[in-house]
Amino acid sequence: MLKQLPLRKFLIVMVYLTRLEHFNAAHKLYNPAWSREENDKVFGKCANDNWHGHNYELYVTVKGNPDPDTGFLMDVKKLSTLIKDKVIEKLDHRNLNLDVDFLQGKMCSTENLAMGVWEQLEPHLPESVGLHCIKIFETPRIYVEYFGEKGI
Repeated sequence: MLKQLPLRKFLIVMVYLTRLEHFNAAHKLYNPAWSREENDKVFGKCANDNWHGHNYELYVTVKGNPDPDTGFLMDVKKLSTLIKDKVIEKLDHRNLNLDVDFLQGKMCSTENLAMGVWEQLEPHLPESVGLHCIKIFETPRIYVEYFGEKGI
């Protein structure tokens, strides 16, 4: 007969830690393969030739098990520095269509922005944590969440 071990030794704890950052950026939604009329019909004011801007709120959520020595999932100062170095410096007060390397050749939608932010951060996280979610508020009433899925 096998010895039964206490259940808590096998319990996996999952903790989620979110860091909020802010940036301002301009963009234009415009498909160059379409006519001016089609762009205006689909994108409305967002297709303005003179661009438009947003005050974005970026939520980066990581997940994992807290370190038994510190009680931390991850040092939040290091997470903040990582976000600022890899993302905010590239986005803040920039034109997303023209200035941001990871958006070149893509429609500058908030959906594509969220996926691009994921790709900028995920390879640089410590092995002990995983990237759980990128949430970007474009306006107080419109936001996108991306969980790293590739396809439906």
